[in-house]
Amino acid sequence: MSYEYLLTETRGEMPLRCGWITLNRPKALNALNDRLMDELGHAMKAFDADESIGCIVITGSEKAFAAGADITVMSKLSYMEVYKKDYITRNWETIRSIRKPVIAAVAGFALGGGCELVMMCDLVIAAESAKFGQPEIKLGIIPGAGGTQRLPRAVGKAKAMDMVLTARMMDVHEAERAGLVSRVVAPERLLAEAQAAADAICSQSLPSLLAAKECVNRAYESPLAEGVLFERRMFHSMFATDDQKEGMDAFINKRKPTFKHC
Repeated sequence: MSYEYLLTETRGEMPLRCGWITLNRPKALNALNDRLMDELGHAMKAFDADESIGCIVITGSEKAFAAGADITVMSKLSYMEVYKKDYITRNWETIRSIRKPVIAAVAGFALGGGCELVMMCDLVIAAESAKFGQPEIKLGIIPGAGGTQRLPRAVGKAKAMDMVLTARMMDVHEAERAGLVSRVVAPERLLAEAQAAADAICSQSLPSLLAAKECVNRAYESPLAEGVLFERRMFHSMFATDDQKEGMDAFINKRKPTFKHC
């Protein structure tokens, strides 16, 4: 399907390939408007439903992953409009329903909604040019797509308060030290590194990938004892899969496993 603000393609080799989504509003530095977020949700759900896709990558341009939400549109909204339309919740939260691993490949600015979108992804691979921030306070508002909630979980309360209250940007090396970024690479290596990570993910058993992602996400949303119990039950369930038998037999016999994803 063709989109107005996205470019999509599949990369890699069967049986599992990677779905690539490139944010494509270059004149607006990929500012995130309602149409773009509707399209992003649609594209992600389509890749998630495709049994040949094992991983999804979201990227932007060299200048900006996404420089924030579209302020020109947002400035005209009233309280009753955003409340009745369920602004942000209606389409931004779609990414939370995606079961397959999602990689953010980030170069340039990831600010405001762009930073929040990054934090909704599972892995963050960033070029040395990447900068992260939550500058909403300068507009007389606060982050509204999870910035005040996911940022402290990623970098801790002190740094989150610093970024949210002063609007300062965090460079990529500080972001990696703080835990916001998984890997830092040279700009020219960004897409290749994201593809290599996607290929590594796609070489695994899909049921195991889904379970592992669900378990790690559960760590953010439950007490430790409940999270460990959830993990244990999911671990037990893996023994009902053909891929568990194949993976362990391959290990014992020193060969590469051939997963059937069931």
